[in-house]
Amino acid sequence: MKLFFSHFLRLIILLVLVAAGTFILLSFSPVDPIRAYIGNDLLHVPPEQYARIAARWGLDQPLWERFGHWFWRLLQGDMGYSMLFNMPVASVIRERFATSFALLAGAWLLSGVLGVTLGFLAGRFLHRWPDKMICRISYLLSSLPTFWIAMLLLALFAVRWPLLPVCCAWAPGNNAGTALLSERLRHLVLPVCALSLLGMGQIALHTREKIASVMKSEFIRFARAQGDKGWSLLRHQVLRHAITPALCLQFASLGELMGGALLAEKVFAYPGLGQATIDAGLRGDVPLLMGIVLFCTLLVFAGNTISAWLVVVLNRSLERPDAL
Repeated sequence: MKLFFSHFLRLIILLVLVAAGTFILLSFSPVDPIRAYIGNDLLHVPPEQYARIAARWGLDQPLWERFGHWFWRLLQGDMGYSMLFNMPVASVIRERFATSFALLAGAWLLSGVLGVTLGFLAGRFLHRWPDKMICRISYLLSSLPTFWIAMLLLALFAVRWPLLPVCCAWAPGNNAGTALLSERLRHLVLPVCALSLLGMGQIALHTREKIASVMKSEFIRFARAQGDKGWSLLRHQVLRHAITPALCLQFASLGELMGGALLAEKVFAYPGLGQATIDAGLRGDVPLLMGIVLFCTLLVFAGNTISAWLVVVLNRSLERPDAL
């Protein structure tokens, strides 16, 4: 219980600091929300109407007064109203994250499975040609930006060879309620592949190093002395010790995954939370940006907390005598 309250207090402090810092940074943005909202009709808007819009949105108030009003409404469960989507911020986040969840979950699982598999093979054939090839591929993927990988996949498999859809989460004319599952899965393939390659290389390299370290440990020598060898040794002894840091790294990389989703959704015009974040930034939708930032902060904090919890639980299980 004490540990729970400690994490809860850290979360509250983190959210307050992130909210204040984000609000201050957005106040220095060169984007005028009113100009972005009105668009080309700004020339036809008299100064009196412009002032009324500013007063309605609270833009005529000092910075800390605006932040105080927003924070007080947040404590009451009101995240504000999105100027871009003309609906409550909580509703926008709920709808857009429901679309992004399949993309994030698919990329998270695929990067973990491929990363651990490649790292396992590299550690099994250490300093041989499979290891060298996997390391080079992993280093290359770790250095490439997400948007470049997304555009390359788009150019190859949607333009050069039109095997998969070019964009969106479903075909034009459909929506989240009418699109078939097979249609949504086809539209997910390229974004998931682009996003999963973002973290696959890092997990593969980390798993390789862990396997190489475990292979030199004392309990592996003991297992070999008992007759355990080959793939049986790797599967029952090495992999179960190497999978722990890979799982922790997966949960700790949720922030990187969310950042990659911003670019991937923009390239593929995928109507998820990342696309909404970019649109809100370009249009100066401060309430929506604040809500998305706090929501993403919660996700990243949850991932880091689960990662720390897994380290403790899995290490305890591996330290038991029957785990060796």
